[in-house]
Amino acid sequence: MPMRIEDYALIGDGRSAALVSRHGSIDWLCWPAFDADTCFAALLGDDRHGVWRLTPCEQIQHASRRYIEEGLILETTLVTARGKLILTDWMDWTAVVPVLARQARCEGGTVEVECALSVRFDYGRAVPWLRRMGERTHFVAGAHTLWFDGASEASDEGNDVRFRFMMQPGERRAFSLACCGSCEPAPAVPDLGPALEHTLAFWKSWTLQCKAGGLYREAIQRSLVVLKALSDRDTGAIVAAPTSSLPEAFGGERNWDYRFCWLRDASFTLLALVNGGYRDEAANWRDWVVRAIGGDPAQLQIMYALDGSRHVDEWECDWLPGYERATPVRFGNGAVSQRQLDIYGEVLNALYQCRRAGLAPDEDAWRLERGLIEHLGHVWEKPDKGIWEIRDQPRQLTLSKVMVWVAIDRALRSAREHGHDAPEKAWQRFASQVRDEVMKRGFNAKLGSFTQTYDGEELDASLLLIPLTGFLPANDPHVMGTVRAIERQLLENGLLKRYRTANDGIDDEEGAFLACSFWLAHVRHLQGRESEARELFEHLLTLCNDVGLLSEEYDTKAKRQCGNFPQAF
Repeated sequence: MPMRIEDYALIGDGRSAALVSRHGSIDWLCWPAFDADTCFAALLGDDRHGVWRLTPCEQIQHASRRYIEEGLILETTLVTARGKLILTDWMDWTAVVPVLARQARCEGGTVEVECALSVRFDYGRAVPWLRRMGERTHFVAGAHTLWFDGASEASDEGNDVRFRFMMQPGERRAFSLACCGSCEPAPAVPDLGPALEHTLAFWKSWTLQCKAGGLYREAIQRSLVVLKALSDRDTGAIVAAPTSSLPEAFGGERNWDYRFCWLRDASFTLLALVNGGYRDEAANWRDWVVRAIGGDPAQLQIMYALDGSRHVDEWECDWLPGYERATPVRFGNGAVSQRQLDIYGEVLNALYQCRRAGLAPDEDAWRLERGLIEHLGHVWEKPDKGIWEIRDQPRQLTLSKVMVWVAIDRALRSAREHGHDAPEKAWQRFASQVRDEVMKRGFNAKLGSFTQTYDGEELDASLLLIPLTGFLPANDPHVMGTVRAIERQLLENGLLKRYRTANDGIDDEEGAFLACSFWLAHVRHLQGRESEARELFEHLLTLCNDVGLLSEEYDTKAKRQCGNFPQAF
């Protein structure tokens, strides 16, 4: 059965990512891409839905793990009564075809090890043909095929591979799984020694570019490594999370597929990478955005598949029982068809920051931005579903209108600071009109706070973005009152809820949304509340798991991570 969400670690190669449990079980992998079919889906069910387990046969008395150096090569130490097994797991960043590699090493005593490999395509349902071809094992079903190497003694049990072997001190065994098209010739057997060295060298070279310093450098660099792992190396898209349907409420129905590129999430990720010193990723994402949106700004979607395609239709997978029985299990995401006006501000802010970081000018990007502002002039007054993608009626959301202002403001800055042709006076009038309306209808004088909707009374933690985007200074009285109200009403056990969920169209409650708490720490810092900001920030760092990863939310009652994992946002 799956472990707690925080008991998993991430490995990846910029094409896809796998989750490895604390005890050596790979319970999640979509191959050959983040948004492709699964071959291991035990995370949302059990071993019958696809798993690769490499672990001692004896009871594990102690487990610990770490990433080797600063990349995504995972080392897990498993101690039994008779010996110690060290597993090294990685995905080869330099391989022509995707390769998942595992190395077992015995240190002290003797260890009997079990290797159990069950491949299930079609989201845990399709059982593949299994063929032994010399010392290789071949799994095939449909479009893709997997090649398993390193186990000459492997025995087939039906359509799975299971075997045991004894290890003596100093002994090593290495195994690999490669993915390619079912009509393609067999890939070469991976040479895992050089593959490990090349992957180590890749991560060392990449992390050396990091500009982060100071007290929190280690945490920041770990976050940047994860964000790099969630960036598609071929297209430039950035996945929101590598998983689907990990519940925001245990046993509930807030289970969504995050294996796509949200323009919002990717924009925030891009800013983190730019600030960390990674301009190539920024350029790749900018080019992806221009390709994905295309020539008509009116056809902008809030998310896309990683190759830029537009169809990510949502469906329910009734044969997977769900993580801890949270159903329905969903793949695809119905929010793709929503109007979310905040997207425009996030995208134009990201493109502005790309220019500030010194990226080479791109006329296609500027044409797109001008078109987006023109389109906003026709749609900005309409209600929308907003940053939280409410599955209820669209509303006049205050933060959405703030982000409309951000879009216009950043386009104006780009024009003025970088010499782009633009109707600046018309845009300035547009920005003033939006700001005046937000101040008039988005602020409730009786509460002394901005509210979730125009002329409303409900609060929303996303309003913390008002000072973070520059709409108003952090010490403006309107912002000060909003922060106090949010702290008063949405803080639970030291962490922020997004909003009160009673009116968002879904009955379940949810955990604390971790990004909101980071925003609060940032705003406190801007307001000069330094000790409170540092206290909250350092508390959030304690919620990371043992290898520095965070999910989307945190259940303050169960004291567990919840939601998709790890979460780029």
